[in-house]
Amino acid sequence: MSLPTPGLAALPTRDAVREALRADGALSAMVKGVLEWVPEKQPYPFIDMGEAIETPANAHDRHGAEVLHTLHIWSKHRGYAEALTIAARVLQTLDHKPLTIVGHRWCWTRFVSLQTLTDPEPPGDIRHVPMTFRIGTEVEPT
Repeated sequence: MSLPTPGLAALPTRDAVREALRADGALSAMVKGVLEWVPEKQPYPFIDMGEAIETPANAHDRHGAEVLHTLHIWSKHRGYAEALTIAARVLQTLDHKPLTIVGHRWCWTRFVSLQTLTDPEPPGDIRHVPMTFRIGTEVEPT
């Protein structure tokens, strides 16, 4: 028996997360976009597809990966209510929910962490909430 060729999971899991977020109608009504690149004049609130950290999760009979994806929620609402409401919807959309990942079999998605930050630059009116999820995958057999 030969193992399928391993491939990086970071890009296909990122695509799967982005598609899951964009497909959620309630979330789409809350934000002005789920973006991979933020234009200069992007209206708030929005979600920026952030960083990824991939580590192998191989076994003797299969290739696998765990990918940490960080999503950045940005808001100009006074206080954190808007950003945290968006974060709650992101949690409902992703945590323990199956993803369609090209070339990989989804194993699990788990919420890892959330942090509230305020932009220190004057006027200090931007709220930033990074959220991290861990996604487990295995390479699809060929």
